[in-house]
Order: sequence, then C-alpha cells, then structure tokens
Amino acid sequence: MNKNIPQSFLLGFFLLSCMITFLVGQKVIKIDQITAFTMRNDSWKIDFGNLNMTSGQKSNSNYTLTDTVGQIAPGLYTGTNYTVKAGFQYIYSIIPFRFTISQLDINFGTLTATNPVTRTNTLTISNGSAFGYTVTAFENHQLLSPSTGQVIPDTTCDNGLCTENTSAAWTSTLTYGFGYRCDDVVDTDCSSDFSNATYFKQFADLSANETPGTVMTGTNVGRTKEADITYKVNISGTQVAGQYSNVITYIATPTF
Repeated sequence: MNKNIPQSFLLGFFLLSCMITFLVGQKVIKIDQITAFTMRNDSWKIDFGNLNMTSGQKSNSNYTLTDTVGQIAPGLYTGTNYTVKAGFQYIYSIIPFRFTISQLDINFGTLTATNPVTRTNTLTISNGSAFGYTVTAFENHQLLSPSTGQVIPDTTCDNGLCTENTSAAWTSTLTYGFGYRCDDVVDTDCSSDFSNATYFKQFADLSANETPGTVMTGTNVGRTKEADITYKVNISGTQVAGQYSNVITYIATPTF
C-alpha cells in the first residue's frame, strides 16, 4: 500500500451503477400443417386466410365498436392440441401487450462500509392481447470493476443461503453483497419468494450459466399493472475501491 495515500480514501470511493435493459418476448406457436389462401401479384400480397366484407374499429360520440362482418366462422375454437382465434377481434386488442421500466440507470453513488444503499424502479405491464404474462430477469455478471477485476459478490443474505432461486432475510449491516426484491404495487404478482418484506435474493448470473429467474407473473388481463424492484448493495471495509457496474435484463413474455 502506498503510505502517502490515506487508507480511508482507498475504501471510501465507490461509484456503482446498474444499466438495465428489457425485452418483450413473443410466444412462438408451431403449426405442423395449415391450409390457407394467399393472394399476390407484383404489387401486393394478402397473407390472411380469408377476406371479409368489413372489419375494424368504428366509433362516434356515443359508441365504440370493433367488428368482423362476412368472415366464415369467426370465433374461438379449441381442441386437445390447438386453439384457433378467428376474426379481427383476436388480432386487434384495446390493451396491447406492453412492458416498460421507469428508470434504466440505477446509480448507487458513493458507498461506505456497512452502510447499505437501496434504489427502486417500477416495472409496468399491460396485457390485453395475452391472457397472462411472466417477467424474468438476469444479470450479465456480478457487480464488477473493470479497472481492478474485483467484484461485489451477489448477496447470500443473513443465513448464507440466498441464491437466484432462494430468498432469505437480509437485515444485518454485516452481510455484504448485491441483491433485489419485488413488491406488488398495482394488480401484479411478484414471486412468492418476496412475501416477507425483509427478503431478498440474487439475480441469476448469465456469466455463470444460471437460468433467468421469475420476478413476477400474472394470469388475468389488465392494464398498467405495476411492481417495484428494490436493489440493495452493502460493502465491507476491505472492498477494493473502484467503479462497479453490471447490466440487468428483464424479459416480459405473454402467456396464452
């Protein structure tokens, strides 16, 4: 250690940030065999398997109407191995599938030993075109300082048993690391792992080939459902100073 640099300086300067990205997943449906009528020429192509007299959204000051007129056999058809939703109403939705995150740059500022810091952002999802949804998440790696190669490890919580799949209480200022929790705000279903307000867990670590973990799910159609994600970091007095960061990715997938 350079004796000309006070130790307090080496341990007192930590700038942390999490860059957050998100993806909207799409459910892939495989159809082994289908018969449809595709029409085309050099100027146009019609992909739909039928033509109707009219379909779409109509409205005036007194009503709003979506309709399909003249199509053969519109409606919902189901069987053991298939579901067919025929008609404009199943293509158009008044509540499209949408997923947003309130803040994409989480900055923990300057950290000091045994003084935990938390930050929060909000996940919002609308699912009218899908019956339900699942939101999963993972980190690209643990909080890492590129200049030193040091990491702030993922928390193992007070009992040392926290993982990307298991949550536990994290209240001690002598328990170090990085973790998160999810709290319902508006009509959402955070993972049951967070039923206790003191419980946290790790993000799945992509660099360690861990499977993305479920953050929240839902089984009912709705608009602007919200959940708060709380990020927590706490360092020890021996943590090497530097700038630490990672990327958290959220994936919202519709379910049918």
